[in-house]
Amino acid sequence: MAQPVLRIFSYLPNPRVWKALIAADIGGVEIEVVGDKPAGLGTWLWDYDARPLPDDERVPTSPYARTGKRGFSGTLYKTDAFLRTQPFGTVPAAFSPGGEVGIFESNSILRAAARCAGEDTGLYGADAYEASRIDGFLDAGLVFAREAQVYLLGMDEPEAHNHQRMAAAYEFYLTGVESALAHTRFVAGDKLSIADISFVCDFAQFLREGHYVEALEAAGLPLISADGLEQYPRAFGHMLELSATDVFAARMGTYLNWYRKGLAEVG
Repeated sequence: MAQPVLRIFSYLPNPRVWKALIAADIGGVEIEVVGDKPAGLGTWLWDYDARPLPDDERVPTSPYARTGKRGFSGTLYKTDAFLRTQPFGTVPAAFSPGGEVGIFESNSILRAAARCAGEDTGLYGADAYEASRIDGFLDAGLVFAREAQVYLLGMDEPEAHNHQRMAAAYEFYLTGVESALAHTRFVAGDKLSIADISFVCDFAQFLREGHYVEALEAAGLPLISADGLEQYPRAFGHMLELSATDVFAARMGTYLNWYRKGLAEVG
């Protein structure tokens, strides 16, 4: 097996990690992934050499004890080296071989995977201009994904304010992707790029709002994506088409089966 070009520590499964893995698969490079289910990460030592901690090491006096933030409550255990290389202290957290360089934010980890895969893949464009156009879609997608994270984490008790912010981000992002796909085969041009990979994975994760219809109805809030296929047929169709291809399905698995089943029942 080839030497991994990146190591990623994260909760699993995580569509944000799938981005880099899909790019690595296309580029023929290896990425090592270490992690656990979200509820299990509180028992791990967050580090380049991340590992589960035994009970007697998970104590308030541990030098690694930190207060959880951004989706994690309670105490987490993070090394100083982890926080040096990952200044925001979040996951997914990626590292160069050996752990000297930390890479954070899923789209930057995706970029790293594409760069390690090499220019021949075309995943990051053919020149500086195409790469910059791809970056524009990645940046817009990051704003969308941030709102989606807040929105989905609050689904136990949906709030109108978060719903309004998410609806606005959804309209802005999907309108842009829809407009782009009216002119080109793929999001950023006529070839598959990391803009497509990011879009498919982030949007598939957002569609999890469909699991919370009852909670939204109880709060008097509509499903944001309810009429999406009619409003944004190119964007939705692109996501569904790419996610069904072998290279995407190898990482996404059955993640969207529930959504496809719902479309079939309606259709």
